[in-house]
Amino acid sequence: MNFLAHIYLSGDDELVTLGNFMADGIKGKQYKEFGPRLKKGILLHRSIDTFTDGHPIVRQSTRRLHAKYSHYSGVIVDILYDHFLAKNWHTYSDVPLADYIEEFYDSLDRHYDLLTNSIQHMIPHMIADNWLLSYAKISGIATVLYNMNRRTRNRSGMDRAVEDLQEHYTDFENEFTSFFEELRTFSAQRLSELNAEFPDTNT
Repeated sequence: MNFLAHIYLSGDDELVTLGNFMADGIKGKQYKEFGPRLKKGILLHRSIDTFTDGHPIVRQSTRRLHAKYSHYSGVIVDILYDHFLAKNWHTYSDVPLADYIEEFYDSLDRHYDLLTNSIQHMIPHMIADNWLLSYAKISGIATVLYNMNRRTRNRSGMDRAVEDLQEHYTDFENEFTSFFEELRTFSAQRLSELNAEFPDTNT
């Protein structure tokens, strides 16, 4: 899953959310260097990724793209699924998406010193262009895919995947909806296990 889903699946604890958000840049046993609440977020992120990568519905989505994009298919599906989460946000939260995102950005500011260097460098761009809110529109997804393609030096062709999204829109949305219900249940259970394993202290 991509940024918005990871943030949403973290629950109400903002430090767990921050740990989940920045977990991609924390490798191996480096998570042990963080406090319990951040640690829970990092480990939750890893569990979500493992569950997602092995799920048959997600694999069905990636197979639709594999012939064109090879190993980038999974990255593309993560981005497309965030689109459907943003688009259908009212189904999953009573808090308007714009308000939810603004509170998350405020949390980044409040806890800036806890963030990894790479995240500190990224968030000005994220906030300036409001990446998370842009996911709700196909034009926003097109921009994300264009920028991802540039990061691969145009080798991935990911910028063209917005055409696949439009062509198979209903299929992707149905797959996301079915999968996300299972992922929500899994994430809540995994977070409960992590709460028992790492009792809350300050961070």
